[in-house]
Order: sequence, then structure tokens, then C-alpha cells
Amino acid sequence: MTTAALPLDRPSGISPRRPAVASNAVVGMAIFLAAEIMFFGALISAFTITRISTPGAWPPPGQIRLPIEATGVNTGVLIASGVALYFAQRHGQAAARGAAKMLGVALGLGAAFVLFQGWEWVQLIREGLTMRSGPAGSFFYLLVGAHALHAVAGLIALAVARGKALRDALTPGFFTSARLYWYFVVGLWPVLYWRVYL
Repeated sequence: MTTAALPLDRPSGISPRRPAVASNAVVGMAIFLAAEIMFFGALISAFTITRISTPGAWPPPGQIRLPIEATGVNTGVLIASGVALYFAQRHGQAAARGAAKMLGVALGLGAAFVLFQGWEWVQLIREGLTMRSGPAGSFFYLLVGAHALHAVAGLIALAVARGKALRDALTPGFFTSARLYWYFVVGLWPVLYWRVYL
């Protein structure tokens, strides 16, 4: 009885190693974003229950009205940042310098969004909308503030990605992770705008 010879580089019983479908950074980011979706889902659910259970109109009478139009324009700025990041990805497949340029555009638009939101907060606080001014103020600062923290973290990730692209050291795993995170920040905001402002 003869047995077939095994290849010298593959010990018996061990299957060949398959290439990774996604890097550890991308898988880790996907798991993190799944948790973040649940976190924001819980906050939005709590806000919705409070809003529905509050008798009368929302926001309650006497509460300061939010700047719907100006924030709508700012929402467009954030979405444009996501579009610029998409083109950074397209350039990244061909040239790191092109990706760095579009990353700079995405970073600038994202920073403009965050700065406008900060300015809006200052104006609303001056007008009397605070965490202690009622449930509308509390949920506003909780939801929008949580998003703002995520947006600042996303801007840091985009800045690091841009720096790596300028040095031609941007790895696909890091770039994909940074893009996924920023797309989450961009995609979440219209939902918050619709629920909180409208």
C-alpha cells in the first residue's frame, strides 16, 4: 500500500493559510461601530420616549427654538466632507498625494462643521438653553455633545491619515478604519438632526 507524498511545506493535518479578508484594524473598527450604533440607538430611543410622553408641543412652551435652517446648511457641509472622503479613497487607489489632497478637503469641511456647532452652542447657552433648562436642553446637549466628541475623534483620525498619506505611509487597514469611522459620524448626524432639530 502506497501513500501519496505530502508537500514539504505543509505538515499533515494543517490546511493552507487563507489570506485575511479584512485587517485586524478594520474588524476592530467594525465591532466598535456596532457598539456605537447601539449606544446612540439607546440615546435616541430615550429621547423619543421622553418627547412622546411630554404633553403638548415639543419643545415645551418657553423653550428656546433650535436654529433649524443654519444647522441644515451645516449638515450639508458635513455630508460634503463624507463625499470628499469618498474621492480621497478613489485617489488613494492611484496616488497617495491625491488622497492627501482630498483628505485635506474632508478634514477642512469636518472642522468647519464642528466649529459651527461650537458657535451654535455658545449662542444657545447665551440665550438660556442649558442642561438644566429642561428635558429638551438636556437631551440636546447629550445627543449633540456625544456626536461632537465622536466628530473630534474622527477629525484626529483623518488628520493622522492625511499625514501618513503625505509621507506615503498610509496603510489600507488604517485608511479603511478611518473612513468607516468618519462615514459613521457623517451618517449619524442627519438622523440626529431629524430627531432633535425637526
